[in-house]
Amino acid sequence: MEDTISLKFVFFACALFLFLVPSLAQTCKSYVFLNQNIYRSCNDLESLNSFLHWNYNQPTNTVDIAYRHTKIAPQRWVAWAVNPSRKGMVGSQALVAYQNADGISSAYTSPVTSYNTRLEMGDLSFQVEKISAEFANKEMIIYAKFVLPKNVTWVNHVWQDGPVNEDYSLGRHALDADNLRSMGVVDFFSGQVVTTIGESSYLSLKKAHGGINMISWGILLPIGILIVRYTKECTENRIWFYAHMICQSLGYTVGIAGAAIGFYLGVKSHGIQYDAHKYIGITLFVLGFIQVLAGTLRPGVEHNLRKKWKICHLVIGDRNDGVCVVGKVKKVVMIATTAMFVGVCEVVVGFD
Repeated sequence: MEDTISLKFVFFACALFLFLVPSLAQTCKSYVFLNQNIYRSCNDLESLNSFLHWNYNQPTNTVDIAYRHTKIAPQRWVAWAVNPSRKGMVGSQALVAYQNADGISSAYTSPVTSYNTRLEMGDLSFQVEKISAEFANKEMIIYAKFVLPKNVTWVNHVWQDGPVNEDYSLGRHALDADNLRSMGVVDFFSGQVVTTIGESSYLSLKKAHGGINMISWGILLPIGILIVRYTKECTENRIWFYAHMICQSLGYTVGIAGAAIGFYLGVKSHGIQYDAHKYIGITLFVLGFIQVLAGTLRPGVEHNLRKKWKICHLVIGDRNDGVCVVGKVKKVVMIATTAMFVGVCEVVVGFD
């Protein structure tokens, strides 16, 4: 009898546990608003400790939303935006909230037209009937009601946070992984929310850009130069020369691919330009091009242009004596390392 009671108790406890765990995971469903608002649909967003609650009114095609951003300091702004035209930040229609100098939560609308936006106040492309915000317990909530475009129930949406400056202007948000993936698609009618990588898909291209250039300018080209320095005197039949040419040609060819990805990313990154990294990279690419061109147009020993060609090689730093060759290696590695270091600093730290 006691064994039966124990088994029933264990079964009941397990069933209760299995029932409670999903409900605890769905934190938006158990949340109670201080203003007693009730929302039929909600979703725990993928990143930035954020949650979206809403009611969709089909006859009027309006949406009543509450965007919650938790674990946020009072000196930071938050924003949730709808992008009617594309995925990502540019073109989004934002609802912004922050605490002003008086400690009062302020909410307003801001159309985002470029990556250089300061989230200035302005009208959106659709009607916003009301908007307000409240801050308590490290949580900022934006309340709003707006009209969806005709025959539209699903939209691209993005959400962000960033610092409030000392003059209470809004600073640039970080470029961390959470910030880059804070976007998705929401269907207000069905309640379905899909997280998309959106513009952060360029992150894979950025990794490819860095990795390819590291292999090219940081490994293959210096190895090609070291071959000349350390094998020229101990190899026969000019094997060193062909090995040198293969490394240099392969390195520069790989470098072209890396540079092409970099130029593509630069064209696509409207409003975001990493000038120092860009100009150092262009300088490195041009020097490499001159080297390859000089090698391709290398005149014969008896040619009257041979002397000028040697001068060109000397200026670039590829003379085949030990000091200059080692100097060339140092210059290539130094310029390539500088370009990569500056690029990482500009993207991660955020200075131009």
